[in-house]
Amino acid sequence: MSSEHHSDIFLRPRFSIDVKMSQDALINLLNEKLNSDVENYKLKKIDHHFFVDISQKKRHYWSPQLHIEALNDFKGGSIVKGLFTPRPHVWTLFIFMHLIAGTVFLIFSIMLYVRWTLEGNLLFPAIMTILTPILWLGFYIFGRWGRRQGKDQMEELYKFLRSSINN
Repeated sequence: MSSEHHSDIFLRPRFSIDVKMSQDALINLLNEKLNSDVENYKLKKIDHHFFVDISQKKRHYWSPQLHIEALNDFKGGSIVKGLFTPRPHVWTLFIFMHLIAGTVFLIFSIMLYVRWTLEGNLLFPAIMTILTPILWLGFYIFGRWGRRQGKDQMEELYKFLRSSINN
């Protein structure tokens, strides 16, 4: 069994694990193991996709969600692909904040261009056009901070998955 971690720069860390069992056997094993610990984890399964959440009693705002995909590697084994994501309400909040920041940037960039073309006052749109990417950077830093808040639970989910596959 080999494991591959992808770059740590992403807000949504990924990993791959090669497993020497068929896809069907892997799916059955994951289904059995993940359903056996309902006190600590909440499982949703769709075909060969598993979504694992931390239980309600241990969950906090920044708790991660683990998306597991069991794939056939066509060599008699399987591949487990994992993706840690924020829970949907956190993800929606960040998408909304980025949409607002992008819209504000676009509006003030257009306003800056129009005022520059008409030789008007450039101060306010120039300041807003410069501040908006700084706001985006703040959103990124805030997202990294939030991921760090859920890092212990990410490691817990990863260790649980590894122990489930190794048994």
